[in-house]
Amino acid sequence: MEQTLKITNVLADPTRYSIYEYITKRHKEVTVQEIADEFEIHPNVARLHLSKLEDVDMLKSENKKTGRGGRPSRIYRLSDDVIELSFPFRDYRLLAKIAIDSMLKLGELAETALYETGKRYGVELMESQLAKRSMTKEQLNFEQKIDILKTTSTMLGFYPDLYIKENEKKFFFQIFNCPFNEIAKEHKTETCNMHIAFIKGLLESLFEDFELIGTQNLIDGCDSCSYNINISK
Repeated sequence: MEQTLKITNVLADPTRYSIYEYITKRHKEVTVQEIADEFEIHPNVARLHLSKLEDVDMLKSENKKTGRGGRPSRIYRLSDDVIELSFPFRDYRLLAKIAIDSMLKLGELAETALYETGKRYGVELMESQLAKRSMTKEQLNFEQKIDILKTTSTMLGFYPDLYIKENEKKFFFQIFNCPFNEIAKEHKTETCNMHIAFIKGLLESLFEDFELIGTQNLIDGCDSCSYNINISK
């Protein structure tokens, strides 16, 4: 409870909340000066906000040489620690772990059902997003589909980036935050395959035919889970 109160107090400041939101979307390390310039505040004020976020383990910092000589700069990045707020406390990670462990003990059939269920939830979620817009995938152009995919992924807490690569036929999809990270550390193959199935469900609701190719994975120490998406039609 004490830690929860500290976190809510830190995020109650609008500027501090905006700084944290900026860093989550930046996907890179930031410096005090960058934050000061971005929010038009004095560097000492920027440093105070960053320190407050670090005090509650939402950010981590270290000294890093810039390659320009002189003293190392203090850089800040998102913490890998999971921050959860719940009143009263509920351990959903424990529930997820119990569910995964139980399913995997049932063998190959249950594992297949896990992937099929992940994909179905992806389809249902994206279809609900389309229904809110009173549109079908046939009514959307390529840019609109990409925008909905990014909006939905942001809503899910993926911290995504999407880059169109080639004339509406290819795009690059990056996820900088995995909501299944803790479970994947124990059941990497099954959890990652379920997550991929979920993403395929999202894509299936937008594109008739596509190929999803994974290029890197957060669990392997990469900075994101990344996919090349090739659109056939």
